[in-house]
Amino acid sequence: MSSVPEGSAAAGPGRTSPGTSASVTPFPAVGTSPSGPVPEVVGTELGTADPPPGSGPDSPQVKTSLQILRSLDSGPRGLVEARAEERLTRFGENVLPAWRPVSRPRRFVRSLRDPFTSVLLCLGLVSAVVSAWGTACVILALVGVSCLLRSTEEHRADRSTAALRELVATTATVVRRASADAAPREREVPVADLVPGDVIRLGPGDLVPADVQVLRAGGLTVHQSALTGESAPVAKHPLDAPDPALDGAGPFARPQLCFQGSSVTSGSGTAVIVATGGDTRFAAAHDGRARQRGASAFDRSVQGISWTLIRFMLLTPPLVLMANAALRGRGLETLPFAVAVAVGLTPEMLPVIVTTALARGAARLARTSGVIVKRLPALHDLGAVDVLCLDKTGTLTEDRPVVEEAVDGSDLPDPGVLGWAALSALWTLQLAELPAPDALDEAVLDAADEAGGWGPSAAYEGVAALPFDPVRRVATAVLRRPGRVGVHTLVTKGAVEAVLERCALDGDERERLLALAGRKAESGLRLLAVARADRPARPGAYTPADERGLTFVGLVALRDVPTPSAADALGVLARRGVTVKVLTGDHPGTAARVCQDLGLRTDAVGGGDGIVTAELVDALSDAELARVADRATVFARCTPEHKARIVSALRAAGHTTGFLGDGVNDLPALHAADVGICPRNAVDVAREAADVVLAEKDLTAIERAVREGRHSSGNIATYLRITLSSNLGNVIAMLTAGLMLPFLPMLPAQVLVQNLCFDAAQLAFAFDRPAASALQGPTVLRSRDFLRFITGFGLLNAAADLATFGVLALALHNAAGTDGEAAFHAGWFTENLLTQALVLILLRTGRSAAERRAGGPLRAAAAGLAVVGVLLPVTPLGPLLGMSALPPLYYLLLGSVLGLYAVGLTAARRRYERRHPAGVEQERSIRKAGAEL
Repeated sequence: MSSVPEGSAAAGPGRTSPGTSASVTPFPAVGTSPSGPVPEVVGTELGTADPPPGSGPDSPQVKTSLQILRSLDSGPRGLVEARAEERLTRFGENVLPAWRPVSRPRRFVRSLRDPFTSVLLCLGLVSAVVSAWGTACVILALVGVSCLLRSTEEHRADRSTAALRELVATTATVVRRASADAAPREREVPVADLVPGDVIRLGPGDLVPADVQVLRAGGLTVHQSALTGESAPVAKHPLDAPDPALDGAGPFARPQLCFQGSSVTSGSGTAVIVATGGDTRFAAAHDGRARQRGASAFDRSVQGISWTLIRFMLLTPPLVLMANAALRGRGLETLPFAVAVAVGLTPEMLPVIVTTALARGAARLARTSGVIVKRLPALHDLGAVDVLCLDKTGTLTEDRPVVEEAVDGSDLPDPGVLGWAALSALWTLQLAELPAPDALDEAVLDAADEAGGWGPSAAYEGVAALPFDPVRRVATAVLRRPGRVGVHTLVTKGAVEAVLERCALDGDERERLLALAGRKAESGLRLLAVARADRPARPGAYTPADERGLTFVGLVALRDVPTPSAADALGVLARRGVTVKVLTGDHPGTAARVCQDLGLRTDAVGGGDGIVTAELVDALSDAELARVADRATVFARCTPEHKARIVSALRAAGHTTGFLGDGVNDLPALHAADVGICPRNAVDVAREAADVVLAEKDLTAIERAVREGRHSSGNIATYLRITLSSNLGNVIAMLTAGLMLPFLPMLPAQVLVQNLCFDAAQLAFAFDRPAASALQGPTVLRSRDFLRFITGFGLLNAAADLATFGVLALALHNAAGTDGEAAFHAGWFTENLLTQALVLILLRTGRSAAERRAGGPLRAAAAGLAVVGVLLPVTPLGPLLGMSALPPLYYLLLGSVLGLYAVGLTAARRRYERRHPAGVEQERSIRKAGAEL
């Protein structure tokens, strides 16, 4: 958070107030409030007592500003730095307990809650119960290795993410002193360093960093829905005199209290911190759960695949036992084999590879593009985004519009209109303690300076201000002219419709002015309406109710300048399969003009209007809105609630949506999207809500983030396809062979060692660079598609395994007894690892042979797997696992089987791509859309 330095009269860099006689300090003197002075606490900082327990927000006694400052041993001039350091040591950092770092042992134990790990652990315990100690030990070793790798990678990922988050860490503007006699100084400090008794500044978009009591306020309203569930902002003001009516009120009904977890909607203020960290109301009520989001698109996809596999795993042991008992008369002695077969279905490395791939992608994105991913699954969701919603200002256009003209109600040039608008902007900025003017106000102030004068409005001084908020859509400055006693002038500017509603106009005149504004907006101009009224001066505070009966002054027309990189970025996003939709509060004509200048089509695909207004959104049901939102490109006159509803409708239509926003009014949509995106200079509350933080508000950075997300999720998808198809094929072959042979086709320990070797090779997926074709379209993990893929290729793998029966029968026809079984086990062990190595190479993502040959890490892993498969049976470890050396004839025949399998695998892959050409067609359609753009 930031604010204009105390005592500064500037509205912006180098800008001073227009009137020579104006002598107004932007902020009231420290220790004052709209209702009177807050006396300085004499002798503060001299005592050493800690803030008493009764000073917190739950104290039954309602305390005034002076009383709370005394109880906290503080004052309006803030704490002395040394005293603040003492309190930080005593009370600890201002961090919720649930957000503190997780230790490695706790993280290791938490890894056991993964569904696959839990099932493996149960299977290992079952093996131990029936005294299958070898099987139990190998399974428990798999569990231990998986948990160790996962906890280690999560620890690294959390450390990296924490380091990255420090770059966008929320700060607070605190008032402190170097010594008891030094002047107070405002500075930004990390929220974690705040202590009880600190005096802080609050402004629009700021997160309330702790539980505080307001000392001074100007139009201050806060959103506290995270604590109370109420959606409307709540007004806050200081309590400078005892109010018995508040004694029985709950803490949220007390207007002088603000709580951690809420955010400033409008206005500004100064407050003293009364509770931090675990002592806050937010910590007590939510215990960290409020920070947890619902399941993301990635979470839902992985969970769907996981639970489908777990059902198969749980059915496998009883099916193996029943089949062997019925056909071979075997009893519980086959239980270890049945457990090993179930383990063979398990992608044990899934949690490790997911964490590693996403963490590496997030680190690479931060290093190369300055993009910070705050939530690792959001990186996959970025890769799956097919609709990106954004406001045009600062993204498609520059943040600094240019004033085109200022006209009166007859559409005639009138410099006085610009003067009144500039005066309203200047005094609203100063009196409302806004940290900086918004883009429109800055453009108006620059234009007034360049025009060489402010007209007759220059002599006015500021009295009060009602800052802009997205609900009223206007801002009002209350002014007085020196020498004109007893009269205050209200100057209101804002959206044309909102200002005209507050003017004393008949219906025909209002319609005429709306038509005038409509014609200008249709030509692509942005409009500010200006109105004013003289009222009798009064000492009381002004409210939005005073914005009535105004006299219309004129219109200020501004022109948006397209961002130079926007057109190219839109083309790249279109080629990536990402549809851009513009959600703006501007007039439809203004938005349409910008889109046309950038080549973004505003005519809807498939019929219907490409531009939808907020009025139409209000008239549509959720189902109807989902259909309209799917076709439309521009949504105009949107409020924050409209934006959130449109994003939710797009998600309901099956799209994975991203939303780019940077203001308080974007907060509902950031929460509603699959991926919330904001620039690093966004307001605090937007940065906290976003999943991804950009170095700057740039579509090019989003394209790079989408590409990196597809990189990581493409590796995860390839891992799942290859692993599950290979595992399924091996399981089918082992079940079939187990029913055909008089002995078990593989011993339980051999199955588990083979699985461990394959798992180790699969770690290469986290380091692979997917082919370019994998980055062309959104990457979505769909359970049905995966099951179709792994079933087809799993059956092909099982056929190769069963063909090995014939090879083994031919090569081992003279072997008998135990030697024959050991040789059979060795032969099938070798064949399984070699076929899995082939699968790693031939089923890697990529449509062409050149793309599949590019997988360096996977090729190295496949080579290592093949070497282990060939050499392990002839090493001293072979006999310990029940395997013996094989005759040379076997390797010759096995080479033929593997060659045929490779040919069949390649043919099946091509056939699959022909029968499921979605990727190819998608790429063609994406390229066509990019060419049209």
